Amino acid sequence: MNNLTGNGANNAQSKILVLGGTGGTGRLIVSQALERGQQVTALVRSPEKASDLKGAKLIVGDVRDEKVLREALKDQDAVVSALGTPASPFREVTFLSTATRALVGAMKAENVSRLVCITGMGAGDSAGHGGFLFDNVIFPLLLKKVYADKNRQETIVRDSGLDWILIRPTVLNDKPWHGSVRALTDLSGFHGGGISRADVATFVLDQLHANAWLHRSPLITW
Repeated sequence: MNNLTGNGANNAQSKILVLGGTGGTGRLIVSQALERGQQVTALVRSPEKASDLKGAKLIVGDVRDEKVLREALKDQDAVVSALGTPASPFREVTFLSTATRALVGAMKAENVSRLVCITGMGAGDSAGHGGFLFDNVIFPLLLKKVYADKNRQETIVRDSGLDWILIRPTVLNDKPWHGSVRALTDLSGFHGGGISRADVATFVLDQLHANAWLHRSPLITW
């Protein structure tokens, strides 16, 4: 199933908490949300790395700490999780699942129900659709442990009882905003692809006030 979305959709004002706001995609989510007139709170670990997030309210703390999350969630309408973690060929990865488990508990405690969570191509049933190089070299050598944790993260979100959308971008790049993306759940015949961080940010923000992909896990690509 395909869905095309463009910039400017669903610009209803809201208060959103962004996790991972100092990452490449997270920064664009923050800036685009502010351009839409939304009030943005960013929970960051390093205020120095967030010094350029002008216009966003910054809360400093560990995203794995449910108490910190509850404070950040007060009066919020929705959460965007753009959390990432470095490639880890040898060590087990638990950051994403640990943070997401704490987030779900905090959202329930603070009665915030909408969660838009970015994972990635290779998670869940999108595994094996990244193309030859991604599937046979990059994934097994560098990302296997990261994606094991992304799978745990997705399971936590699916079982949360929240109004969730899981978004799986293809390979990210820093090319200019394109204006539309393909959102796929039927991946038969799909092998690899790319998308700009700017287009991911637009698609993510469009989901804050739309239900077309509610309780679903679209892969997004150009």
